[in-house]
Amino acid sequence: MAPRANLQLARIFGIRIGVGISWFAVLFFFMYAVTDPFHKMLGGSLTTAYLVAVASVLSFFASLILHELGHALVARRRGLPVAGIALSNSPSQVRALDLKGRVLVMRSSAGTRGAVGAGEPESPGTELRVAIAGPLVTLAVIVVCTVAGQLATDSSHFFEAALATGGVHASPALVWLSWVATINALVLVFNLFPAFPLDGGKIAHAAIWWRTGDRNRATNATGRMGQAFAVVIGLFGLWGLASGSSGGLIALLLAFFLYQSASVAVAQGALGRRIESLTVADVMDREPVTISSSLTLLEAHDEFFTRYRWQWFAVVDPARHFLGIVRGQRVDAEISAGRPALAVADVLEEEAPVRVDEEEPLRSLLGAEGLPRLGAMVAVDHDGVLKGVITLAQVQRALRLAT
Repeated sequence: MAPRANLQLARIFGIRIGVGISWFAVLFFFMYAVTDPFHKMLGGSLTTAYLVAVASVLSFFASLILHELGHALVARRRGLPVAGIALSNSPSQVRALDLKGRVLVMRSSAGTRGAVGAGEPESPGTELRVAIAGPLVTLAVIVVCTVAGQLATDSSHFFEAALATGGVHASPALVWLSWVATINALVLVFNLFPAFPLDGGKIAHAAIWWRTGDRNRATNATGRMGQAFAVVIGLFGLWGLASGSSGGLIALLLAFFLYQSASVAVAQGALGRRIESLTVADVMDREPVTISSSLTLLEAHDEFFTRYRWQWFAVVDPARHFLGIVRGQRVDAEISAGRPALAVADVLEEEAPVRVDEEEPLRSLLGAEGLPRLGAMVAVDHDGVLKGVITLAQVQRALRLAT
């Protein structure tokens, strides 16, 4: 498995929260950008303004995590595997495959949003519930901040501070709460545009899928809307640059990422039509090399890892039920620690992204988190019996034949 590209901050409800290293640069940029406007509203020392800026920006990023947790928890409740949430300075990452079978990173939303790596919803209703959960959490954050801010002072001062109208003076608590409410409101409005890859696009995708009964048609339509939306943002960015606005460059970068994501969706929709009849069983290797759970680590090392030079193997019991995977790195570590007679069954790892049902449509692997991460996935039947292994190369080959 490739090393993680981000640092783990925490686990909430068992869901990993991570950040990319470059995310910290965005964090400090936000703090720097809002310190001066806060100082003008607060008066007093610059240190106070900076501390309020730190608290406000951290609260904003916490609200983004809550937004993504809303998606993740609903997805998990609906039976979808959730890999985790990752904040980065680029749009969130959802793995996909392009028409040539190459691994792509599909950007799924703007700014410093996070990604929920989950399986594909099997119905429009499930997709709608997952898509709308995040915006509802954001709306709740806005309401809480607004109510708390109005309790701290009168409503007119709260909205004046939120809009940063000239000459307004406010307390640190009011500046903090009004700014968090305002920026979340902007995120909510922007995110509800019916254009892929925004949440509004996913809601529109669910609606079109429900109305037409065609997932691929919905993917193509929302992808086209995403492209059009990106072009509009790009035009505003060009206008901003011509006007000397610093926001013009940000708008152009945002438009680029949105258009890139939407284009991948359009391609994925077209490809989905070509491969919709294919299942995992149609392309998997039906005679994969597996390790018996009764073997010792030394036997596994000598007979499998030394011979094949693979990073991991699927482990099965005598009835060929899939039990988990064993990694060469773990085997080497245990042998070096003086435990070569330990059974393979004692060092198993069971990661959600590695298992897939053999009857799953092949298109479901286009967004599978485990395929590019592990290089292969284990195909099982309804009883958990291992039926084969599907590799990234096999999926790529199937996609090339479909184009």
